[in-house]
Amino acid sequence: MPSFRARAAIVAALFLASLARSSSLDDQKEILNYKLSTPVANKLLAALPEMNRYLVSLPNWQARIARSMNQSLGEITRDTEQDPKALVILKKNGLTAREYVVGIPALRMALMAVSLQPADAKKLGISASPENVAFAKANSKELKSKLDAADGLLVRR
Repeated sequence: MPSFRARAAIVAALFLASLARSSSLDDQKEILNYKLSTPVANKLLAALPEMNRYLVSLPNWQARIARSMNQSLGEITRDTEQDPKALVILKKNGLTAREYVVGIPALRMALMAVSLQPADAKKLGISASPENVAFAKANSKELKSKLDAADGLLVRR
């Protein structure tokens, strides 16, 4: 069985890849409209490691990830809202299921877009508003560090 770090990295990569390739226009619009700020990013990044640990602790975590790759943000939100343990984690961090389900990809995509030209980001299916990209760029080092730590990855220097 893969280590927690490997599983968390797989979770993050698969989820983001699935959103980038199969997001509906409504999902992309919602991600674009999500407003990142320092307090919001701090809440998201505080909840992420706990949610990752919880998800990969489930016996069916691979099946859940595979299913989420074909789900809309609405469907993922519904599944999250029906999971009492996930809701406890999100509530403890001051988030609703919807804020988390939309906010994490908004944050990830904004960070990815920092290093890309807008046309390249669009070709890759990255939905990031100019405001969120500017926020991510201004806070890139701290956000990447926290995101890597939350995903259980080695911090890149």
